[in-house]
Amino acid sequence: MVTLAVVGAGSRGTGYARHAVDSGRARVVAVADPLDSRRERFPEAAQYADWRELAALPRQADALIIATQDRDHVEPAVRFAELGYDILLEKPMAVSEDDCRAIVAAAERSGAVFAVCHVLRYTPYTRALKALLDAGRIGEIVSIQHLEPVGWWHQAHSYVRGNWRRTDESTFMLLAKSCHDLDWLVHLTGKQVTRVSSFGGLQHFRPENRPAGAADRCLDCAVEPGCPYSAKRIYLPLTGRTVWPLSVLTDDVTEEGVLAALRTGPYGRCVYACDNDVVDHQVVNMEFEGGATASFTMTAFTPSLHRQTRIFGTRGWIEGDGDRLNVVDFVTGRSETVETRPTGDATARGGHGGGDEALVEAFLTAVATRDRAPILSSPAESLHSHLIAWAAERSRLHGETVSLEETPR
Repeated sequence: MVTLAVVGAGSRGTGYARHAVDSGRARVVAVADPLDSRRERFPEAAQYADWRELAALPRQADALIIATQDRDHVEPAVRFAELGYDILLEKPMAVSEDDCRAIVAAAERSGAVFAVCHVLRYTPYTRALKALLDAGRIGEIVSIQHLEPVGWWHQAHSYVRGNWRRTDESTFMLLAKSCHDLDWLVHLTGKQVTRVSSFGGLQHFRPENRPAGAADRCLDCAVEPGCPYSAKRIYLPLTGRTVWPLSVLTDDVTEEGVLAALRTGPYGRCVYACDNDVVDHQVVNMEFEGGATASFTMTAFTPSLHRQTRIFGTRGWIEGDGDRLNVVDFVTGRSETVETRPTGDATARGGHGGGDEALVEAFLTAVATRDRAPILSSPAESLHSHLIAWAAERSRLHGETVSLEETPR
């Protein structure tokens, strides 16, 4: 039985911990979070209001889940690595290149099991796709088109009203949301990115797009019934459920509790009257070692769907939508469909298409056996994926193609 400590018991930390406990292979023995209500999610665990209290003690658990806010990752990650804990670290690793490098260096010095939560690598869909590519079913990869459909309500929830709305309080959109996808493309090709260009911006969720007659809060708004981003329409159908995204608003998930949160909290604000500055659409063009290319689009203006991808090879192509893969062979002309439908949807509420649970299972196996093979990305690989995001953001801001130095593998 693996013993776990949880540092940051919000939506992600609690979700990973519950997968671990539900597997029957782990138990939570300590939790550190400043909020009483979050610590109380683990009533049998030793409770600390600050992770530093836990770090001041002799080692209390085999492994640690770090799921604090992005800006707060680096200090506990470095310290607990120094203390010898195995670490499961929520993405992004940190919000500066120097902090990411510090975390990687600490993880490598410690020799502990270390995994960044690149959950897309662990889905049944990705495993099936990677197996097809590695078997040479479409020959050599030449180019990729990849779409991340964030979802109109998810953008409003997390990146307009929520914790990731501002670059200075969290980080830029590509790192906060799409380091999953940049990492996934590296995983599929098995090659590092050498050059990047990017375009995008904040086009819609701006004060000048506010409808005439709109109020500062949805509960007071005369035009709310016709607004796609109505907080009432997004959250009130979920009352009574303790799952994301409602769990972020309030611990009181009754209708009265949700209405109170919308009346006074950030999630009831008009999306055109927030202090957000992260982009709502962005494209990234990548060149890989050997010359293959990929184009990636992140956009808010979609339903919340699985990612959609086309991979073009020298002997065939693959088109996938997160549920199934369609493989076309240029020699035979035949088309084959591979069903990979996951148990959950693409959101955090649905466990990222099975990726959350499979990641936790891989981490627990690595901790228990001391074999790192189940972990599908090394610290250096995770660093490279993050460096792509910074390169793309520099390109977007400065209008230039950015070259990446090779990252040690």
